[in-house]
Amino acid sequence: MGSVFNPSVQAERDGAPIETPPRAPSPVHQFGTMAVHAGAHVDPTTGAVIAPISLSTTFAQTAVGKPLGIYEYTRSANPNRDNFEEAVAALEHARYALAFSSGSATTATILQSLAAGSHVVSVSDVYGGTHRYFTKVAAAHGVHVTFSPSIEIDVADLIRPNDTKLIWIESPSNPTLGLVDIRNVATIAHQHGIMVVVDNTFLSPYIQNPLDHGADIVIHSVTKYINGHSDVLMGVAAFNSDELKERLTFLQNAIGAVPSAFDCWLAHRGLKTLHLRAREASKNATVIATALEASPHVKAVNYPGIKSHPHREIALKQHRDGMGGGMLSFRINGGQEAAERFCQATQVFVLAESLGGVESLVEVPSSMTHAGIPREEREAAGVFDDLVRMSCGIEDSVDLLKDVLQALEKAAKPTKSSGFSNGHTS
Repeated sequence: MGSVFNPSVQAERDGAPIETPPRAPSPVHQFGTMAVHAGAHVDPTTGAVIAPISLSTTFAQTAVGKPLGIYEYTRSANPNRDNFEEAVAALEHARYALAFSSGSATTATILQSLAAGSHVVSVSDVYGGTHRYFTKVAAAHGVHVTFSPSIEIDVADLIRPNDTKLIWIESPSNPTLGLVDIRNVATIAHQHGIMVVVDNTFLSPYIQNPLDHGADIVIHSVTKYINGHSDVLMGVAAFNSDELKERLTFLQNAIGAVPSAFDCWLAHRGLKTLHLRAREASKNATVIATALEASPHVKAVNYPGIKSHPHREIALKQHRDGMGGGMLSFRINGGQEAAERFCQATQVFVLAESLGGVESLVEVPSSMTHAGIPREEREAAGVFDDLVRMSCGIEDSVDLLKDVLQALEKAAKPTKSSGFSNGHTS
């Protein structure tokens, strides 16, 4: 493994100006127009407005080593993947985007690009799968990660000269919805020639564009908001550097962690309504968070769309119109038992992992998405057993609010029965 090119710093570390890669051209159209039209090319043969699904794994050649067109084998490139990548790049204000078979595969490919002996600084409150990869897989091939609960304060002290190659940010973090001032961290990182990656899954490109705030790479689990319909497993990375494009494209092909043409077609279809779904989900989450904050059954609410959030000023600076997104979490009175009772008592919110779909979901991170993280580390990051995570979908807010309030009442009044029979399972 070679070390990935650092797209942020090409100058000497002697005070010379820092040279950054060219940025994508400023968008000509507004977000909704780009969401519908970016990467959506009219088929030149049939005139089809929606691109056909190209399921062929191989493409004909006119002579040895001379493909008929630009494609030769679908692992290397596929028309539907190209269209989807073009669309994501446009929405993230990036020059390039690369799609992968999952969000975890995206993370793995970026970490695989680092040389053995590299050091990474990460926020401590990250998705459980990311934590698992950092601690169980990356460490096995010589890449070591230091977790920080307050990365903006600690990042300069945690950098190891010559070893630290990457800063990893989730903003908002999963599942406590902490925010990071991306510009502040990127400024410090770039002074040391270090690349910054931001996982933007919780907000989507509609609410936040990390590259505009100094990040070098923005990643998503496409499974979540970008696809939006809980029927595709995929990841994507977007960036501006030519050299980074060359390196990550090589790894994408060599590792083979690529999505199917059908999934790319589905995700591109989902992307066209992202702005509508993200707005509705954010509106619903604001209603729910406000009600939870007023409830005597709730200890604390984590939602960056309300004034009480400790990082509300960052949301106002980084998020579109200060929106909070569709994700929130809260600590319920009564401990883990009450958290589980709440999740079993909801009737509209479905008890299930994942997020970002049209349907609303609820879960207990300590027992589900983050169960693989040791309790001491979980609690240090704020992931207590009484924490409930909610993904608000696009249902009517009146129905979601009614569902939450009735579930809180049931969770606060345990019965002698072992649970509630509402069809939800974990």
